[in-house]
Amino acid sequence: MQFEARAKRQAYELPRRGCNMVAIQTENLTKKFGNLCAVDSLNISVDKEIFGLLGPNGSGKTTTVLMLTTLLAQTEGSASICGHDISREPDKVRDCISYVPQDMAVDSNLTGRENMLIFAQLYGIKNPKDRVDELLAVMELSDRADDLAKTYSGGMRRRLELGEALVHEPEVIFLDEPTIGLDVAARKNIWNHINALNHKGMTIFMTTHYMDEADQYCDRVGIINHGKVAALGSPAELKSRLMKDVITVIIDGKYSPVQVEGTLFVGQSGDEISFTAGNGREALPLLADALNHAGNKVRSMSLREPSLDDVFLQSVGKQEEPQGFEEFKFHMMIHRRGL
Repeated sequence: MQFEARAKRQAYELPRRGCNMVAIQTENLTKKFGNLCAVDSLNISVDKEIFGLLGPNGSGKTTTVLMLTTLLAQTEGSASICGHDISREPDKVRDCISYVPQDMAVDSNLTGRENMLIFAQLYGIKNPKDRVDELLAVMELSDRADDLAKTYSGGMRRRLELGEALVHEPEVIFLDEPTIGLDVAARKNIWNHINALNHKGMTIFMTTHYMDEADQYCDRVGIINHGKVAALGSPAELKSRLMKDVITVIIDGKYSPVQVEGTLFVGQSGDEISFTAGNGREALPLLADALNHAGNKVRSMSLREPSLDDVFLQSVGKQEEPQGFEEFKFHMMIHRRGL
């Protein structure tokens, strides 16, 4: 299904983009906050593709994006965007990028057209009204262009933000959680637009917590944990490295570890325990017996092929979620978008 999704990229009437240098290149990119190393010697190369940076909360995703967009100075190492150094040539970097943050970036008391026109004027676009009309059509907002943004749905506001980011025809666009909080139809619509932009030669660098989206739409993903890249490759490549069946166990209460020949413990997420096995059909009943004998209260067991969630879990292990902060931030973002 992911191949069909990548093939269905709409042919928008936008110029084909493409700089002559590698779009994004980092060499030992590092950011430290006192004794905390948020990003540790990051080495990646991204060019004319949809690249997803995945990781648990606090893994270094946002810090990486802020450095690459010149909003945060690195401590060590270097990075370039379309051949321009982020430290020595920040203005040139900004000329060829756009950044769509997770929080809402539209003025809800202005119309969609007025919001986009402000961006066009800030970038000094010639014939800004014509450019805005073009992008409103591309984002399928022409019929609501003169309505206040506060009356837009969450998906419409996100399309407006994407249109604002395109006014100066950037080579690279950074998207922070582009579909968070949107319903299934709105998420699919946003991805249709993102795919079309990439088809025209734009490099897309995004962060997301939706593993299904990364699996279906990203050409490559990087999984970052504690500031280091734990896995890098196409979703298919990363899943194939597991080369085993996945046994998922749902338990009640605390998990008591077990060891069964031919199986490997992958990780735990809440009440879900994951194992890999060379032959899942043979291993499943043996694992069930071992879990029961160890005193685990097994609610259910299932057997399936590896997913990107399994790769993620194996790469980052069990994570302790921050208490309160992320949930509060999420609900604030939803409130601002009017969802």
